[in-house]
Amino acid sequence: MTNPTSVPRRDIFKFAGAMGAAAAFTATLSACGKQDPITNTSSAPTGAASTGTSAAPAGSDGTIIAAISYELGTNGYDPMTTTAALTQAVNWHTLEGLTELNPATREVSAALGADMPKEVDETTYEVALRDGAVFHDGTPVTADDVVFSFERVLNPDNQSLFASFIPFIDSVTKKDDKTVTVKLKFPFSLVPERLSVVKIVPKAAVEKDAKAFDLNPVGTGPWKMTDNGASSQQVVFERNDDYTGPHPAKAKSMTWQIIPDDSTRTNALSSDTVQAIDTVPAANLATLSQTKSVAAEQGFGLLFAMFNCGLAPMDDVRNRQGVMYALDYEKICKVGMSDLATPATSYLQKEHPSYNQAKVQYVGQMEKAKELFAETGLKAVRVLASDHGWFAAVRPMIKESLEAAGLTVTYEEKKSSDVYATIDSDPNAFDIVIAPGDPSVFGDDADLLLRWWYTGDTWTDARMHWKGQDSYNKVQELLDTAAKSTGDDQKKAWFEIFDVVSEAVPMYPIFHRKSPTAFDAETLQGFKPIAVTGLSFIDVASTK
Repeated sequence: MTNPTSVPRRDIFKFAGAMGAAAAFTATLSACGKQDPITNTSSAPTGAASTGTSAAPAGSDGTIIAAISYELGTNGYDPMTTTAALTQAVNWHTLEGLTELNPATREVSAALGADMPKEVDETTYEVALRDGAVFHDGTPVTADDVVFSFERVLNPDNQSLFASFIPFIDSVTKKDDKTVTVKLKFPFSLVPERLSVVKIVPKAAVEKDAKAFDLNPVGTGPWKMTDNGASSQQVVFERNDDYTGPHPAKAKSMTWQIIPDDSTRTNALSSDTVQAIDTVPAANLATLSQTKSVAAEQGFGLLFAMFNCGLAPMDDVRNRQGVMYALDYEKICKVGMSDLATPATSYLQKEHPSYNQAKVQYVGQMEKAKELFAETGLKAVRVLASDHGWFAAVRPMIKESLEAAGLTVTYEEKKSSDVYATIDSDPNAFDIVIAPGDPSVFGDDADLLLRWWYTGDTWTDARMHWKGQDSYNKVQELLDTAAKSTGDDQKKAWFEIFDVVSEAVPMYPIFHRKSPTAFDAETLQGFKPIAVTGLSFIDVASTK
């Protein structure tokens, strides 16, 4: 089955010039050798069966040391509940679904499944489990574990955000000890891709002590986590020597230092304390490029404005539109983001295979903003922003833009967890939230990306207070239409959603960013920068 939204266009950048300005160039990073920069030839191809080999290839006794910018989330690592950037990246390495998406290529392949899902009929699939697969505690993976893993996500009492990604599943049942049957409510074109969002966990371990499992999940991935970073500020892994899948760990151990501070993280790479860092500060790109490999991958990851659609003044769509019209997109992207961002012209980035320009375009229309504010009488707004370091230069520019449009801005910054704790507990706590997001860590198709923010009560009801409005109802209707369609009919429904949300703007992207990564190509073998939030060391070896 072909993934219609598989691989975003890869942009590789070399950074040079005064004041850290970024200039595009065409080159092959030494870490990638002669491999195709788009197709990761060291990965198992789509539909490949597992190798059945152990995870100890010759010469794989090195150590990988990296630094990651995102802190631990407020919840733990349980794949049913966690959505934090750091824990998601960890789970890529320690847990598996029946299928998996390669973080670099976005291609889907068999993981715990011995092969890709077998289509019995248009609403029935079967998946046989990989031979010899065991959890990190040594217990064999069974069909009961698979059924349990899906049922806990689908159970509304568990309030799993991942349930919104698999509404097409009617049931997952045991056919025999090593095979499950997936029944669909209706034919769906992205079954292999979407099965990857549910990670398979051991029923016995979760039922015995769910809290302990949340702190240190037992998975089947090529890596085992031995320190969750809660007290040490570093996540430590060791190779899973019992792994039998297609992507065995190619190093003996791995440590991720949790370093939110940009300067400290950059210095760690410059001094060779670590071998790779994510979220490279724009001001340090030129300097780092002199001694390290630096790349920026265009992806879906975005900075968004989210509005309190249920209370005045943002219950008036003209005020929401006015805010979007008022922003100085060129200054924000060129100066604030050092050209590592592109103004949003639709919900998806232009490089996405399902991109279509949206009905309403906001760039360069300050006068339109002033006209709308004059109509509504809006004079003041309250802005609450997360304090992520990578868009620190952008935040004052947003405030300045709104002030230039004639508004008095009450502005506040908080940690991301505190932003959401604030608005979740008090619906009257904000008018506008400015924060980043990247659901492409879960998958890359338009249906999934749309469902992350525009379905489910957590975002649409508790945060945007948009649920039940005409535009909300229209989006749900169109998402259902698209899910039951294929090809051009499916894209047509998605395009209409892009138009609706561009006009209603309950939450809308300001820009889509390139993810800047820096790494030591001499000591990391096979490392590939990725377009999504985080770092991936799947199929990566180390000479350290």
